[in-house]
Amino acid sequence: MAEIIQRDGTWTFDGDTVRIVPGGKAHPVRQELGEIAVPVQAVAGISFEPDRRGGRLRLRLRGGACPVLRAADGRLKDGADPYVLTVEKDRTGVAEYFVDEVRNALLIEQVPDGPVDRFLLPGPELPVSGGGGDGTASFDGESVRLTWNWKAEESKTAGGQTTFPLSRIAGVRWMPSIGLENGYLRFEPVEGPVSAPPKYDTYALDLWGISKKEHTAVLVAAAVLMRLPGTRAVPAAPEAAPALAKAAGPAPAAPPAGDHDTLLRRLRELGELHRAGVLTDEEFSAAKQAVLRSM
Repeated sequence: MAEIIQRDGTWTFDGDTVRIVPGGKAHPVRQELGEIAVPVQAVAGISFEPDRRGGRLRLRLRGGACPVLRAADGRLKDGADPYVLTVEKDRTGVAEYFVDEVRNALLIEQVPDGPVDRFLLPGPELPVSGGGGDGTASFDGESVRLTWNWKAEESKTAGGQTTFPLSRIAGVRWMPSIGLENGYLRFEPVEGPVSAPPKYDTYALDLWGISKKEHTAVLVAAAVLMRLPGTRAVPAAPEAAPALAKAAGPAPAAPPAGDHDTLLRRLRELGELHRAGVLTDEEFSAAKQAVLRSM
């Protein structure tokens, strides 16, 4: 079991699952999303990025595995990204050990780092709500409800809150505010896209970026996205690929072809003996390192 506890949250790894629990002062997106159990089959890579204050532990998921990342489309900052953990200076050694354990598991299980064609994580729990700016969006699995506040335009408030079933939604897009540009959470009706700006569109929230809480609109987008008929996970955008590859760290060197299968079987056997209690943690670690050195 590998574990790292920080103010930003706690990550544990038992050989099969990376369990992520947000800290008490984590970003609202992390708080609302809650605990995440990431199966090793959904992991493409992991890295520790050191800096003078400690560093960041970064888990890279396979393209399309997580509905939240799919909805965010690369626009989540590190503070809101549930798969980034801020590491304090006195815990860098623990972070590096955590990286080694996850990478070893990826090697043992021979998990590919390519994209998947379905979501491997369940996404936000229902009902889910989020947003800000001129209103709040909520989704219960069947219908979306947009509730306007006093800052919304009259074109929105005149008809009261807007409610529409999932069957009337063809797509959803989340864009955070950037600089002086407002963001939005926009639902595209099946009749076709609305030409009005989000500020006047009754199918959209206008997000101003005044508070971090507004970013929780991405959770509503993720919950809707994964329930749209015909929605399939897709790989990350080509322009994001170099940055993602860098975050994952260098790939392990390939073992000699003749010994590859034998050594992998040995690693699996050691893992089974460890889980069964035949090997202690120390014995398992020593035996595993000996096999990995051979590879």
